Amino acid sequence: MNQYQIKNTIPVLRIFDEDKAREFYLDFLGFSLDWEHRYEDDFPIYMQVSLGHCSLHLSEHHGDSSPGIKIRIHVEGIEAYHQFLAKKKYKYARPGLEEAHGFKEVRVGDPFGNEFCFVEKI
Repeated sequence: MNQYQIKNTIPVLRIFDEDKAREFYLDFLGFSLDWEHRYEDDFPIYMQVSLGHCSLHLSEHHGDSSPGIKIRIHVEGIEAYHQFLAKKKYKYARPGLEEAHGFKEVRVGDPFGNEFCFVEKI
């Protein structure tokens, strides 16, 4: 029997502009800011955002991550989340609700080249 338990995964996503990150993750997707850290006032930001049980780390630090990753996030109530996003009328994304491979999906890319696929099993 194992004496350890793996808990959860928190991906680190590279961002290049703090204001755009806040607009996308907080204002559009509906995540909450949990905490933020800078070594000094004019240094890059490192922050954690969360929505439900999903937490993400966002970093402006060079070398923390590479842009262009894809993350699948499981959602209960994908149609309601899709409506929540659609009501925002976000200037840079108007994601649809699609069905593929036994899932309902809402796909959206962030301003830094990362892609999110919010999914719910049909």
